[in-house]
Amino acid sequence: MKPSVFFRAALAASALVGTAGMVTSCKDYLDVEPIALNTTEYTFSTVAGATAAVIGAYDPLSGDNSYGQRISMYFPYDSDEMISSPGPATDGGRRGIARYKALATNSDLTNPWNTLYQGVERSNICIQQIPLSPLYNGGTPADTAAMHRLHGEALTLRAQYYFDLVRHWGDVPAQFTPSVSGQDFLLPNADRQATLAKLIEDLALAQKLVPWRSAAGVASERITKGAVKALRARIALFRGGYSPNPTTGAMERPADYLDYYRIARQECSEIMARPAEHSLNPSFEGLFKSINQLQYESANEIMFQVGMTGSTAASDSKLGYYNGPRLQNASSIYGSTQGGVNVVPTYFYAFDSTDTRRDVTITTYGMANNSTFFTGVALNVIADGKFRRDWRTPLLTGASNYLGYNWPVIRFADVLLMFAETENELEGPTANAREAMLRVRTRAFGGNRSRAEATLAQGGFRLTSKSDFFNAIANERYLEFGSEAIRKYDLIRWNLFSAKMAEVKANLEKLARGQAPYQNVPQYMYFRTPTTVGSSVQWTRSFYRPSPTLNTAPTGTVRVNWRQAIDAAYIANTKPLGTSFTLGTTTAVSLGTGLAAEYVPNAGRELLPIPQATIAADNKLVQNFGY
Repeated sequence: MKPSVFFRAALAASALVGTAGMVTSCKDYLDVEPIALNTTEYTFSTVAGATAAVIGAYDPLSGDNSYGQRISMYFPYDSDEMISSPGPATDGGRRGIARYKALATNSDLTNPWNTLYQGVERSNICIQQIPLSPLYNGGTPADTAAMHRLHGEALTLRAQYYFDLVRHWGDVPAQFTPSVSGQDFLLPNADRQATLAKLIEDLALAQKLVPWRSAAGVASERITKGAVKALRARIALFRGGYSPNPTTGAMERPADYLDYYRIARQECSEIMARPAEHSLNPSFEGLFKSINQLQYESANEIMFQVGMTGSTAASDSKLGYYNGPRLQNASSIYGSTQGGVNVVPTYFYAFDSTDTRRDVTITTYGMANNSTFFTGVALNVIADGKFRRDWRTPLLTGASNYLGYNWPVIRFADVLLMFAETENELEGPTANAREAMLRVRTRAFGGNRSRAEATLAQGGFRLTSKSDFFNAIANERYLEFGSEAIRKYDLIRWNLFSAKMAEVKANLEKLARGQAPYQNVPQYMYFRTPTTVGSSVQWTRSFYRPSPTLNTAPTGTVRVNWRQAIDAAYIANTKPLGTSFTLGTTTAVSLGTGLAAEYVPNAGRELLPIPQATIAADNKLVQNFGY
């Protein structure tokens, strides 16, 4: 049975707490039809009714407008790891988001905004009504425990929805009661720091209400105590990090940030003290194959994931279709029939050649949509690989948009690295901080601790000072969480986004010119076409040795313009529209279609514009700086 059955079994019953598609007259961003007041008491009078209501509150996490595509694969890019679909910012859609020149009229912003607030509204109803149920304090022990658990889940869901709203839009309206409660619905921008502090407070209560995974008897699609604690740590780090000033766009950090680092450290410590609940999967590849093969992940490293199913835009995900290895056998201006996420070429070379994460996170091949044979691809079009159709058993051909792949919201590896980061910030690079970080890195090298430490040193990362250890942590998170919608937000909360985007663009130029540290990257690569169905591409030369002077193709191979594909046009397009760039004897003029081409530091572009329809409907709401 597929994991997401729990979330779809009572889909019809979830209509009790709202249906999408009808905008209320009061608040444009509450794209939900509230439940009738005369049905509320009955709905929450039984565990079954309350459960159906909470399932309805989970539901907006899935589908195209949430973690099925927009929040997981549009909003996190461009970054220094992944590039969204090539194209100009003027397209008014996903490319405007990726190039950091989004429009407030963009439906790819409006629809997720409405969906997230729909999740808030459904959660608010549950949070208000569940404690009023006679079963909450006066039922049988089993019924009372169930109602407490559902209350904790609803609190956590609301925190997740508001966290997504805040980290993408900043000072968003914050309402903690249902829209049917009769209060003023024309709300102003709420201070993001106050909103995040409220969520952290709510999660302190939620973790007392929900059980640990071992006592819950469910898999990671339903919230348990470890997930609440991990989310609380993540939000605390965000609350203690930098964000754009709403008036000037300058990056600022709250004075009380260390208080929130302490909260995050404590939560991570308490999770780490329960190894029977969550641990590292010994295999990084096995961890992600479990998602692709629709299997439960045995080590419970995935602490919470969004259940997807149904092959619809409302309930499934395009993971493995919109991202992952491309389908190669149909004409397209960008060389494939689907997909909108590519790897930044320098990210491939951020990994040590023996780091097992590289070939899980990055794919160097494409596949046909009507067969099971693979082809090698050039460095400019390599794709992310944690979600891919060819890991399905049996291998999945065809061009289906919806593959039923769940989205992992948070993993135990993140807990370890958050602990290491907070411990270092508060105490320096202690033995405990180093051990937590090295647990994650050692797994990446197949359990070889000596190799993990040696390659860290070879990469120039030391663990001796607070600043050195922070750099090592930042790099480890870069390698561990590629294409998991984490990197961009890490860089923002560290106030490193501007610097890292400048650095990656400078490194791309070095790569194009074959300059250090990329002097050994080959111009060309060769692969042998597989002769067996489902066999991997066989590259005949190393990715880390330059092409020979007399470049003769090995017998029976196909040539790929590996580094040569990073040409003058590719580099020019990472710059603002109209900028020229010369490589060798070739000069190209930027079309503004490449990596973060229109990003401007200190212009507030780390946030998205609030949808124009909402601004028009709410005269108390002010648009974000820079839009």
